[in-house]
Amino acid sequence: MSPLAAAPAADPALQDFGKDPWWLIGGKVLVIFAFLVVTVLLTMWIERRVIGRMQLRVGPNRAGPFGLLQGLADGIKLALKEDIVPRQVDKVVFILAPVMAAVPAFISFIVIPFGPTVSVFGHQTALQGTDLPVAVLLVLAMSSMGIYGVVLAGWSSMSPYSLLGGLRSSAQMISYEIAMGLSFVAVFMFAGSMSTSEIVAEQHDTWFVVLLAPSFIVYVITMMGESNRIPFDLPEGEGEIVGGFHTEYSSLKFAMFFLAEYINLTTLAALATTLFLGGWRAPAPISTVWAGANSGWWPVLWFLIKIFLFIFFFIWLRGTLPRVRYDQLMRLGWKVLIPVSLGWILLVAAIRAFRNEGYDMQQIVIVTAVVAAVVLVATVVWEMVRGGEDGKEIVPGAGRGTQEPADAGGFPVPPLDAPHYHGAPASQKVPTSRKEATSGTQPTVRA
Repeated sequence: MSPLAAAPAADPALQDFGKDPWWLIGGKVLVIFAFLVVTVLLTMWIERRVIGRMQLRVGPNRAGPFGLLQGLADGIKLALKEDIVPRQVDKVVFILAPVMAAVPAFISFIVIPFGPTVSVFGHQTALQGTDLPVAVLLVLAMSSMGIYGVVLAGWSSMSPYSLLGGLRSSAQMISYEIAMGLSFVAVFMFAGSMSTSEIVAEQHDTWFVVLLAPSFIVYVITMMGESNRIPFDLPEGEGEIVGGFHTEYSSLKFAMFFLAEYINLTTLAALATTLFLGGWRAPAPISTVWAGANSGWWPVLWFLIKIFLFIFFFIWLRGTLPRVRYDQLMRLGWKVLIPVSLGWILLVAAIRAFRNEGYDMQQIVIVTAVVAAVVLVATVVWEMVRGGEDGKEIVPGAGRGTQEPADAGGFPVPPLDAPHYHGAPASQKVPTSRKEATSGTQPTVRA
């Protein structure tokens, strides 16, 4: 028998974990680590090639065939660069911050299922590092720990630009993690568990993306906010805060932030696949025609295809959408996503209650999900295309040099020439010419 023999299709149960020998556990950890590192290099190459094609450029084509080794070359370059530590920084926190950002990104992937139970050198084991009764909460907890790395990096740098980037990141992560956690609640209610393997097992007939379409849309929006990428890359707004929280970082410390960003990208894609797209299960046309599509090692292929489709979606958004304003970012998180998620949870809870009473609710669930998804998309589009507060378009310089209200089209801005208005006291008049400014004479009051 081959060392990696195919086993009959079997969904791993929660009680099956923790029984593997030490060498198999170590092998799983090593495979997951290598997979994440290779995925980061491959994602970098795909991103540069795809965006190069979108922008009518060639993209990387020098390091290796078709530029495949460009990511590896960048990693070697970063490792060999001089490690600069500014004089005024808090060195202990400055050094630990990149570690706090990168390590939780690796830990999160340990609960993601790659496939069913298979035979590895005669041992029946699940293609998953481990599982917990609250596995999804572990991913949320590790995501929250990663925020500390970003915030402490901005604080310890003793730079106003880095501090602003860290504060932006903390506010953004908190607001979008609330909506992300709420999008999981409906999945927990339908699956009856927070275990990732049991959530995948509950999707053997119908994927949750069909039954819980609004939750899926909310998650897709929040995972873009969690990844700090365009259009939600406000903590790294180069035009506003130079480079964000990692402005003062270089060499391997900067590389760890870069690594954490792309690993989080992969983790968010894998979590979306696990919770909404059936995990490692094959799509309906393949699984209905081919009986062995969900057995053996084939599910790993379906899982990887789904992950890279999500990664391509991230890249496509980066090459398509512009960066939003920060007030639009926070308004979308607090005024749209969180209220919509709460309303959807109440609706799902009501549907589950009717189902427990014996009603046939499958058609009602599908129709309700479609209607709620349409309402959600319409609300999000409306919030994104409207200008400022109350739907007014922001005009640069509004309220300056005119007698219109200062907040007529955006943030309140005091008029710069207010002392020239008719009726202002003479002591508040400002010079209207250089001669008046140098002579010290009072300017003439304008009618």
